[in-house]
Amino acid sequence: MNREYDAIKAGEDSYQRWQAELAADPESQAVYDEEAAKKELWLQLVDARQESGLTQAELAKRLGVSQAQVARLEKRGYDAYTLASLRRYVQALGGDFSLEVKVRRLAPSPTPNQQFAG
Repeated sequence: MNREYDAIKAGEDSYQRWQAELAADPESQAVYDEEAAKKELWLQLVDARQESGLTQAELAKRLGVSQAQVARLEKRGYDAYTLASLRRYVQALGGDFSLEVKVRRLAPSPTPNQQFAG
């Protein structure tokens, strides 16, 4: 039991060090955040479909596409979404769901004067 705890603690410590190194580099953190957001989208789609009580085949019928096309949209790592396909997917789920797209600045950009100061 003690060895198991030591292995878990070592893994947690390693993860914490990696996370701190990532956070220290804004460029790396931005790339990580962008990739993590893409990867989470497929899971949001699956969760919403399951919450609506629909199977992939039932949703595909509502969309007028094959079940394989729905599976592709819900596939982990898929990143060729279009805004139109996401809108259609969410509309096919029913009225209890909505699509929200956000554009936001992750970190303040330097003003032109700040760029050349120093």
